[in-house]
Amino acid sequence: MEQLLAAQPSSVPDPAPQASRPRHRAAAAWAAGLLVAVPSLVTGCRLLDTDALTPVPQLLSFLPWLTLPAALAALLALVARRRLLAGWSALVLLTTAWFTLPYGPDTTTARGPVVERLRVLAANVEFGEATDALVTAARRERPALLYVSECDPACARALTGALSANLPHRAVVDGEGSTGSVILSAYPLTARPPIPAAMGMPGAAARIGGRDVELRLAHPLPPIPRQVDAWRTELGRVADAAGAAHRAGGPVLLAGDFNASQDHAAFRAVLDTGRLHDAARLAGAARTPTWPRELALPPYVQIDHVLVSDDFRVRQVRFLELTGSDHRAVLTDLDLHAGR
Repeated sequence: MEQLLAAQPSSVPDPAPQASRPRHRAAAAWAAGLLVAVPSLVTGCRLLDTDALTPVPQLLSFLPWLTLPAALAALLALVARRRLLAGWSALVLLTTAWFTLPYGPDTTTARGPVVERLRVLAANVEFGEATDALVTAARRERPALLYVSECDPACARALTGALSANLPHRAVVDGEGSTGSVILSAYPLTARPPIPAAMGMPGAAARIGGRDVELRLAHPLPPIPRQVDAWRTELGRVADAAGAAHRAGGPVLLAGDFNASQDHAAFRAVLDTGRLHDAARLAGAARTPTWPRELALPPYVQIDHVLVSDDFRVRQVRFLELTGSDHRAVLTDLDLHAGR
């Protein structure tokens, strides 16, 4: 009898699988909490319209990509059966996704007939390394205005010599390495004081289509750790210049390497203060990344912009690869209207 009982299979369930489920759910809950932490912080700062402190300004550059960890956090929270955590992760996911939408209106209020059609090219040549590539691109695309950041004196001389037939006028801030910048123009220029900054931000006024157009090149410091306050200050000066140009009432073209995307409050302040529009946004390319080009990963953030006042309509925006630069150049076709 004892032998028969021993031979029969046990009907008592193995407790090991059941005991492992709470551990698996706890691990999933911990993973979900860790994954949603950064999107919560970054999206919260975006919601509060602040760039806050390091590492928030740096992480804001990745805001569209934060939908991925937020979505994974929501999935893991559901697996863990943590309703509160799942609801929070879903809320963060939806909020982050909302902020990936383009910022600002999708058109200008330009009025009156078109008085000039022009092409604008904004490029960062990375310490002058992409000067030759920019010369080739400018000869091919024939812009009427060329904004060049990180253009040292050798770069400025090379561009001036190679492009003088089509772009004989210039406004320049001389400087070595990243500190030099230049605006080349097919139209005569009247000098404007540069915006005070560590890197050159020249300005000028041009007579285009019978209208006085304010030209400004932007190149504030990047928001790296221990430099965020300077970055914010310099973008604030760009916003002040844009605001002054708006109050003057004439057309404005502000372009360059802003070291900021639409997810940075300091950049949105430039748009709002100057009543400006990002040409890429108007052309349906608001999230086209322009930096960085020289890493193993493809570019992930748009920090190079052409900003226009309501006097313009955007016909087309293209992004050009320049050998030697870690930025894509922004090529914009515009119509300038009479404004009445």
